[in-house]
Amino acid sequence: MTESRYVHALALGLDPAWRRQTRDERCRSAEEFCASLSANSDVTTFAYSMIGLKAGVDMMLWSLAPSVEALEEKIAAALRTGMGTWMAPRQSFLGIIRPSQYVKRPTPQEQSLFSGERSKYLVVYPFTKSADWYLLGQEERQTVMNEHMKIGHRYQQVRQLLAYSFGVDDMDFLVAYETDDLAAFGDLVRELRGTESRRSTVRDTPIMTGIHRPIEAITRLLGAE
Repeated sequence: MTESRYVHALALGLDPAWRRQTRDERCRSAEEFCASLSANSDVTTFAYSMIGLKAGVDMMLWSLAPSVEALEEKIAAALRTGMGTWMAPRQSFLGIIRPSQYVKRPTPQEQSLFSGERSKYLVVYPFTKSADWYLLGQEERQTVMNEHMKIGHRYQQVRQLLAYSFGVDDMDFLVAYETDDLAAFGDLVRELRGTESRRSTVRDTPIMTGIHRPIEAITRLLGAE
């Protein structure tokens, strides 16, 4: 069995009182927070702005780690440092990256979103299937998923990651999509609504959409300038 890798999406909300500090206080606390996230670590983290896109959420941290302990330590360090002390978690999704039982040879479109250049947008949400889905035979499920994947492959501008969350979070999967074209992603989701796989969907919200920016740029948008 290959070594497990853990993927995590953390949505953070900033206390509005932070903006009422002096400029020097805001800049100093933002610098400390950015330095904590950028410190050498086994955890790879990318930052996404969500200012005004979701009530109560200002940024999303998208991380890949070799263990949940490593994730916990990095998040704890960030939240006790500078600007991080003014932030509170609003959503948190955890999953484990494992080979898909429905895809024999994953394409670059279906592999980790932590390699190569970042696309402009990241869309993340929890996903749960019905009990009836898991009681179907493997062949029947494969047929349904083949239709689902055929549609997905028509949208090459959208990369995706499916992480398994069974037993480690409230949902079955953590689903993430990366793209430079949100309108095309919307078309993909709308088309997938008409497939057989939709019948077995129990939960696919809340949806978090973030804009990729350096963490320093996000803190400047929030008032550290």
